[in-house]
Amino acid sequence: VQLQASGGGLVQSGGSLRLSCVGSAYAFSSNSMGWFRQAPGKEREFVAGISASGLTTSYGRFVMARFTISRDNGNNKVYLQMRDLKPEDTAVYYCARSTSGVVVISEPEYSDFGQGTLVTVSS
Repeated sequence: VQLQASGGGLVQSGGSLRLSCVGSAYAFSSNSMGWFRQAPGKEREFVAGISASGLTTSYGRFVMARFTISRDNGNNKVYLQMRDLKPEDTAVYYCARSTSGVVVISEPEYSDFGQGTLVTVSS
């Protein structure tokens, strides 16, 4: 299993970014996917999840309708569109593959994590 995330960068407060993750070496459409993030000095936290079919999504409480997760099973990709970014969104963002086909929010239910992409939001 390989998960390659990209799209991070430096953005001003209120700006937008779109993260992408491509999965390979497994049947991408069989598993739900998720995005997690880890800020300096903090534990990794759940950001968003999407079912294998793409029909169901779930978000962390802090998202407050600012982020949208989506997937393209034909191209083995999952996306995280982030809008109205705040300095507290600064973190390394990881895409992950779960052990289930339905949306899960608990980290132990994710078996594989990508290498992460850094998002920095300046004030």
